Amino acid sequence: MTAAGIARLAGVGRAAVSNWRRRHTGFPQPVGGTETSPTFALADVEHWLRAQGKLAEVPLRERVWQQLVSHPAGAATALRHAGAVLLFVRDRPSAWRRLNEAAGDTELAGMLPAILESVLAAHLGRHHPVHGLTYDALLPSAALARATAELADEDGAAPAFEFLLGRHLDANPRQYTLTPPGPAALMAALAGPARTVLDPASGTGSLPAAAEGAQELYGQEADPDLAALTALRLALHAPGAQVRVHAADTLRADAFPQLAADAVLAHPPFNERNWGHDELAYDPRWEYGFPARTESELAWVQHALARLREGGTAVLLMPPAAASRRSGRRIRADLLRRGALRAVIALPAGAAPPYGIPLHLWVLRRPGSAAPPSPHLLVVDTAALAAGGAPGRDRIDWQAVRTAALEAWQAFDQDGGVEEQPGVRRSLAAIDLLDDDVDLAPARHLPPPPAAGGLAELARVRGHLATTLSRTAELTPEPADAPQTAPARWPLTTVGELARAGALVLRAGGPGTATEGATPAVLTEHDVIAGTAPSGALPEGAATAPPEEPVLVAAGDVVVPVLGGGAVARVVDEATAGAALGRNLFLLRPDPAALDPWFLAGFLRGTANTRQASSYASTATRLDVRRLQLPRLPLADQLRYGRRFRELAAFEESLRLAARLGEQLVQGLHDGLTDGSVTPG
Repeated sequence: MTAAGIARLAGVGRAAVSNWRRRHTGFPQPVGGTETSPTFALADVEHWLRAQGKLAEVPLRERVWQQLVSHPAGAATALRHAGAVLLFVRDRPSAWRRLNEAAGDTELAGMLPAILESVLAAHLGRHHPVHGLTYDALLPSAALARATAELADEDGAAPAFEFLLGRHLDANPRQYTLTPPGPAALMAALAGPARTVLDPASGTGSLPAAAEGAQELYGQEADPDLAALTALRLALHAPGAQVRVHAADTLRADAFPQLAADAVLAHPPFNERNWGHDELAYDPRWEYGFPARTESELAWVQHALARLREGGTAVLLMPPAAASRRSGRRIRADLLRRGALRAVIALPAGAAPPYGIPLHLWVLRRPGSAAPPSPHLLVVDTAALAAGGAPGRDRIDWQAVRTAALEAWQAFDQDGGVEEQPGVRRSLAAIDLLDDDVDLAPARHLPPPPAAGGLAELARVRGHLATTLSRTAELTPEPADAPQTAPARWPLTTVGELARAGALVLRAGGPGTATEGATPAVLTEHDVIAGTAPSGALPEGAATAPPEEPVLVAAGDVVVPVLGGGAVARVVDEATAGAALGRNLFLLRPDPAALDPWFLAGFLRGTANTRQASSYASTATRLDVRRLQLPRLPLADQLRYGRRFRELAAFEESLRLAARLGEQLVQGLHDGLTDGSVTPG
C-alpha cells in the first residue's frame, strides 16, 4: 500500500504519514515502489498503527481495496477476478459458503475457473470479455475472493463492485474518460423507456447502467480491460437483463451488425484521426455521407443511427465543434433534411470531460419509411444553469439542467414544436438552417433573453449604486497620525504555536460528499477572494462509499486561501455560517477568550507576513498557514485593532458592491440599447 493508503487507513493527511516515517525509527520499511512513491506491506502497517494507538480496526472496505491494489497481476486483473466472484456469490450464495468453508486457497483456485465460467456464460453469453480466469491467475486472488465475498455479505454484491470500481477509476484519473452521473442520467431520460440499449463506446458502462428498466444491454469497447469491467458492472447492476459486451474497435469491427436497438447512448472519443477513414470508405453505415477524416464524431452518429430500429432514439455526447465545422456541413444538412437529427442541447461547461468546454447532446431518431413532411430541429442552451452563472463541475445545477432539457424535448417530441424561450430554447425549421455553414450551435439561433426587469430594473440598479457610492465615501478610512516614535515591535507567535496551545483550531478544507439531508453550499476559494456568498456544491458520493464529512464554517471563523500568494483572510459572518469549507482553504477557529477574530484576520493579511510564510517550490505560490505570525497582545488591545480591521472590511465590501452594481448597470444599458428596449434619448 502507498502513503496515501496509509493516510486513508489512519484518517490523517499524507503529511502526517511523512512525519511518522521521519520521526519513528520503527515505522515499516518499504517493500516496493520507487524512492519517491514507496509501497508498504499492509500487515506491517496495520501492526505499527495499532501499536501506536492510531488504528483500532482496518475497515473491511479498505482491507479489500488494499488487497486488490497490491495484487501481483495489477488492479485491473484483480478487479475482474473480484467481479466474477461477486457474481458467483450473488447467484449461488449457499454454494459459495460450502466452497469457502471446505477449500483452502489452492483448492479454491482449482475449483473456481469452471464455476466462474459457467456463471459468466449465464449472464454474458459464451463469448464474453472476462478472460484469464485460470488456476494460475486465480491462485494469488484466493484471499481477495474471500474478502470480496465478505464485503458482499456486508454491502451487497453490486454495491461492493461499484465501490471497488469507483476507487480504481479515482486512482487512475488520467487513464479513463468517464461520463459523470449527471449527463448519463439526462441522456438516458432523453432516450426514454427502452427494452434494448446499446452503447458502442461503453467505457466503464455508465450509460447503459443509467438506462433503468432495459431488458437487453449491449456494449462494445476497444480496451479489453474496460470491456470486461463494463460487462461485470452491468451483470451485477441489472441481474434480470441480458448483457452482451464485446472487446473490439466498434467502427472497424462492429460486434452487433444486425442489432436494431430501441436506444443508443454514447460518449464517443473526440477528435480521432485514426478512426478507420481509409478502410471504411464504402461502409453501408454512411447513409448520410462519408465522414471526413477530421469528422470522427459524425462517423459515430451514423453508426448509432444504423443500429437503431425505425423510430428508435440515439443520444450522443458531442464536442461543440461537431455542430459547426465546415467539413461536416453536408452530413449535418442530410441529417436535417431527412429528420434524423431532432435536437441539439448545449450543456454548461464542466458537465463532462473535457471539462473546459460546453459539450452538446445530439438527440437523433431513425426515420421510418415515411419521412416527416417538414422536419424541425430543437435547440436548447442550458449554459446559464451553472450555479452562479460560472462554469465548473461543482457549479452545475443538474436538476435545473435536466428539467430544462427534458421539458423542451418532451414538448417538442409530442407536438413537433416548442414555445420559444429567449436564450433557452427554440424550434427551427430545417430549411432555415440549410445555408452554406449548416451551423447547429444553439447559441447562434436563440434570441437573446431580454434585459432582466427592463427599464425598471435598470433604474433600481442605478439607485442602489448611487446609495452604495455615497456610503463608500463615508466609509473611506483616514490613516491615523504617524507615530512619533519608531514602529512598535511586538513579541510574535505563529498560528502553529497558537493551534498547539489550544488558542485556535486549524482545519483544512476538503471535498466532503453530499448526503441525504446534508447538502450545504460550499465556500470556495473564489468566494473568499471575491467576498461573495458560498457558490459551490458538494460532489455526490458513490452510493456504495461512506460519505466524507465536510468541514462546516461557523460565525467568527477566519478562512484563508493557501494558493496564489495573495494576502486574503475572511471572517465568516452569520449569512455564511454553515457552509462547507472548499479545497485550498484553511479554517482558523479562535478561542474568543484568547483571540479576537478580526484582529487575527487583519494581521494575517499583512504583506510581509504572507511573504515570509509562502513557499515557491513549484509554479504556484503556496501559503503555509502555520507559519503566519501574530503579535502577542492582550485581548483589550486586540479588540482595538479588531475594530479598525472591521471598518476596513466594511469599506472593502462597499467597494466590491459598487463595482458589481456598476458592471450590472453598464451591461444592462449595453444590452438594452442593442436589443431596442432602451433608446439613446
